[in-house]
Amino acid sequence: MTISRSTHHFADIADLVAAEAHEPSDTYRTAFAETVPTVRLVASDETITVGMPDARQMELGVDLLVATLFDLLRDTRLEAIADRLAWGIVHSFHKVAGQLDGEADRAARQVGELARDNDGSEIASTELEEAQTLCHGLDEAREAVACMRDHAVQIYHSETGRPWSAPRATLVSGKRTASVIAAQDFLAARRQRRTEANAPTGPLVIVSGGQIWEDHAQIWDRLDQIKARIPTMVIVSTAQDKGCDAIAAAWAASRRVKLIAFHLDRRLGQRAGFARNEAMLRLKPVEALVCEGSGLQSHLARMVRQAGVPAHFLPRMGQARRA
Repeated sequence: MTISRSTHHFADIADLVAAEAHEPSDTYRTAFAETVPTVRLVASDETITVGMPDARQMELGVDLLVATLFDLLRDTRLEAIADRLAWGIVHSFHKVAGQLDGEADRAARQVGELARDNDGSEIASTELEEAQTLCHGLDEAREAVACMRDHAVQIYHSETGRPWSAPRATLVSGKRTASVIAAQDFLAARRQRRTEANAPTGPLVIVSGGQIWEDHAQIWDRLDQIKARIPTMVIVSTAQDKGCDAIAAAWAASRRVKLIAFHLDRRLGQRAGFARNEAMLRLKPVEALVCEGSGLQSHLARMVRQAGVPAHFLPRMGQARRA
């Protein structure tokens, strides 16, 4: 089968399912909405006048891409590596979203520079409008790819029972023309959107624990209790990829709670973990959940007590062991 045939076959399946499906989710509808009539994704290219892909078909397409992989490999000798293959698919979305994000940031800086240097001439105004069109297009593309990435993450979590984690790898002068004012308004609006995405507001709850932890129900129940009292909570996690932190990340994904992951700054050497604890306390958390682990958790527990932060401490001996 040629690539073109397989592509058409995939599109046919999406069309058939879409014909019987409901409207796209609000997330896809927002991410695939057209914000301006024309955009460009590369500065040297012509403007793009065609519309965005159909939101519902894209939603179904991501379902087919990730979930079907698990279905095809289930009960076969390759089932054990299905999660690794799916991880790579999610990572490809994540990587492209990151690339687009960086390109959009550079385009936004160019818009700012052109806005500051604008002398009111037709050439300057044209350059500014072209840069603004590029920034709009990159922002639009980034939101669409990030939406697909987040959807693929949900499917991965549903299929594996584990949250997907990314590798290491956010006064008008009378002399100014209307295009400059529009550019400044655009940059302000863009900053506002990115601030909420990259610096979510809400009461912060620290979660930290050891990497060897079996009783996920105990952590989920305690976090549910905290969320019942603090509905807008945001988790601040020590970002380990297994144990308590991974369980908390899975809970956050299930409850749609935002999570701020504090990775170790390896440049600090042996002090990295302690510096991370201190940085999290500087955020003025309103509550903490510390599960027994290493000396870093003991250090964090002492700091939490000294700061007077309401806290829950779960000992390893209190776990319900799995059979």
